[in-house]
Amino acid sequence: MKILLTGKDGQVGFALHKKLLSLGKVVATNRHELDLASPDRIKDFVDKIKPDIIINPAAYTQVDKAESEKSLAHQINAIAPQVLAEKASELNIPIIHFSTDYVFDGLKKEPYLETDQANPQSVYGQTKWEGEEEVRQYKKHIILRTSWVFSSHGQNFLKTILTLIQEKTSLNVVIDQIGAPTSSGALADVTYKIVKAILNNPNFKDFGTYHVTSVGDTDWFRYACFIVDEAIRLGLKTTMTSKDIKPISSDLYPTLAKRPFNSRLVTDKITKTFMLELSNWEEEVKRALKEIIH
Repeated sequence: MKILLTGKDGQVGFALHKKLLSLGKVVATNRHELDLASPDRIKDFVDKIKPDIIINPAAYTQVDKAESEKSLAHQINAIAPQVLAEKASELNIPIIHFSTDYVFDGLKKEPYLETDQANPQSVYGQTKWEGEEEVRQYKKHIILRTSWVFSSHGQNFLKTILTLIQEKTSLNVVIDQIGAPTSSGALADVTYKIVKAILNNPNFKDFGTYHVTSVGDTDWFRYACFIVDEAIRLGLKTTMTSKDIKPISSDLYPTLAKRPFNSRLVTDKITKTFMLELSNWEEEVKRALKEIIH
């Protein structure tokens, strides 16, 4: 069993690399080993490796920077998945591709279903949607949409807050965007189970698009407060407490790219199909903070 894994230095790729090692040989790549902005290099690399499955968590994820680097974001988020899916099709192997809540406009009142109409509001969201559509051309695909990813590895909101509360005496955090913080470890666990399901069943039929996030939801303000309270409880020396965080609306914190107000995703389809039990976001945050602080 040979697994080709992209983006091994990213949050999800890093967690996946560790988790998948027990399933076979993992050929894990970063941007230096496999340049996803170069379709020819992707083709040559896949031809050389001849994997049994391709897993693609790699992406251009700098949401604001993508507004001015449209071409690069498109290369990595849309063209690279297209080439990987085409190679998967040639080899007749499955591909698992990661996507995002940013494919939606965030204006729906309820959590989003897999079948809801995409309406991306940013270059990042648009290019991720185009990548999804390319992967969908090939039958043996799994697309995993997730949101608000964090871990003890890499850059994310949780780690940014941890840094700021050791430097500042107050913070403003937006309160009108809601979602489910989801750990890369939880995503790796789910992916592992999907790969095993595909391996164990030669007649596997459950290909398609799935939403996967942690259980429960929150907003960025309450999320930040939870991080601070838990960090202090774990003994981190801070220059402020959660009482020094002020909730603000998104219009007081303008960003180059538009963020969805509602990032909640319904996960019933994936839990029923693969008989999964997803963990609560608070438990996952506690686990990550323990890894970082202790």
